[in-house]
Amino acid sequence: MSGGLVALLDDVAAIAKLAAASVDDIGAAAAKAGSKAVGVVVDDTAVTPRYVTGFTPDRELPIIWRIARGSLRNKVVFILPAALLLSQFLPGAIPPILMLGGAYLCFEGAEKVYEAVSGHEEGHGSEDPAALTGQAHEEQMVAGAIRTDFILSAEIMAISLAEVADQTFWLRAATLVVVALLITALVYGVVGLIVKMDDFGLRLANGASGAGRTFGRGLVRGMPKVLSALSVIGTAAMLWVGGHIILAGLEDFGLGGPLHFFHGLAVAAGHAVPFAQGFVEWLVETLGSGLFGLLVGAVIVAVLHLRPGRGAKAH
Repeated sequence: MSGGLVALLDDVAAIAKLAAASVDDIGAAAAKAGSKAVGVVVDDTAVTPRYVTGFTPDRELPIIWRIARGSLRNKVVFILPAALLLSQFLPGAIPPILMLGGAYLCFEGAEKVYEAVSGHEEGHGSEDPAALTGQAHEEQMVAGAIRTDFILSAEIMAISLAEVADQTFWLRAATLVVVALLITALVYGVVGLIVKMDDFGLRLANGASGAGRTFGRGLVRGMPKVLSALSVIGTAAMLWVGGHIILAGLEDFGLGGPLHFFHGLAVAAGHAVPFAQGFVEWLVETLGSGLFGLLVGAVIVAVLHLRPGRGAKAH
C-alpha cells in the first residue's frame, strides 16, 4: 500500500515538474514575444487617452474598462484563432502578412511625422469630443477606440506569433493567450493611470500640505508634456518596429542586403566605442530600422496624398 502511495506521489511530483516546466516555457516565450511588440504597445498606450477626452471624471475609468474588454475580445476571439490557423496550416503566409502590418506601422508613423511637419492633422474630425454628447458620444468613442485597437492588436499578436512560430501548437496558443492578457492589462492599466493623473494632481493641489500642492500643480502642468512625449516615443517605436519587420521579411525572401548593411554599420560603430559596444550596436541598428521605416512610410504617405480626389476630400 505504502509503495503504491509513494509511486503515486512520484507521479504527481513528475506531473507537477512537467507543468512547472511548461509554465516556465510559456512565460519565457510570452516575455520574448511581448518584448518584440513594444513599439505597438507604446503607440496603443499613446493613442487611447484621446478617446476619453471630454468626459466627466466619473466616466473615464468605466470607458477605459469597456475599451479594454473590447481589446481583449479582439485579441482572443477574433485574432488569436485566425493567427493559430494560419501558423498551423499556412505558415508561409505569416511573413508577408507581417510585412504588410509593418508597412502599416511605417505609414502610421510617417503620417504622424507629416502632420507634425505640415502643422495640421487629418482624419480626426469624427472624433471631436464636442461632436456628440452623453451616451451617443460615449458609444462613438468606445467603438472608435476598439476599431483602432483591432489593428494594433493584430500587429501585437502577429509579431508575438512570429517569435514562437517554431514551437508546438499548444505552446503557441498558450503564449498568445498570455501575451493578450498581459499586454491588455499593461496598456489599459497605464492608460488609466495617465488619464487619472491630472485628477490626482488637482486633488493634491487643493490639499493642505504646501509640498503636496506644489507637486500636484507640477503634475497638472506636466501631464500634457508626458502625453506629447509618449506620442513622440510611440511614433518612433512604430517606425523602428515597422522598419525592422520589413527588413527581416525581405531577408526571408532572399533580399537581405538592407538588413546586412545596417547590421554591418552597427558592428562597426560598436567596435569604435568598445566600452559601450552592445548599446551602440543596438542604437545604430534601431536608428537604421527607424530610418528605413520612415522611408517606406513616406513613400506610402506620398502615394496616398497624390492619389486623385485626395485634395478635394481633405478640403
